[in-house]
Amino acid sequence: MRNFGKFRTLLLMVLIWLVLGFAKGALADDIILNDLGGRAVQLSSYKGKPVIMLFWTTWCPYCREELKNLNQQYSQIEQQGIVVFGVNVNEPDYKVQKFFKNYQLNFRILLDKAGLLSDKYGLMGVPTYVFLDKTGEVISQSHRLPDNYKSLLLK
Repeated sequence: MRNFGKFRTLLLMVLIWLVLGFAKGALADDIILNDLGGRAVQLSSYKGKPVIMLFWTTWCPYCREELKNLNQQYSQIEQQGIVVFGVNVNEPDYKVQKFFKNYQLNFRILLDKAGLLSDKYGLMGVPTYVFLDKTGEVISQSHRLPDNYKSLLLK
């Protein structure tokens, strides 16, 4: 009986730890998102490469500007070995598909329908860029693509 009480206490402590978000600092390796084509993408498969993720929504006018800006620079960024994802946050597939009838982007769009990835990185709004180094660690966040993104990512 005594061991059961210790187990309950330990279980309760672990649950509190998870609920309060103390695990948010963990890498997003375990999160799998689908792209617009329905293909699964797991961030851990991009370890060894720097990654830029732009979190955005269809209703955000600033997001549209950043999508265009990132798209214009995409070929140059890709040539430097940097992986680029646009991550739509909390919107259904059909809405994102409809949005892309008017926009032609060259980089891959991921669907974070439940907000798991944006929660993992503690996003406070869109647009937000998250920069990951080759190990998958967050090295910076910004609401605009900084001019020095290369020096951040290509160390």
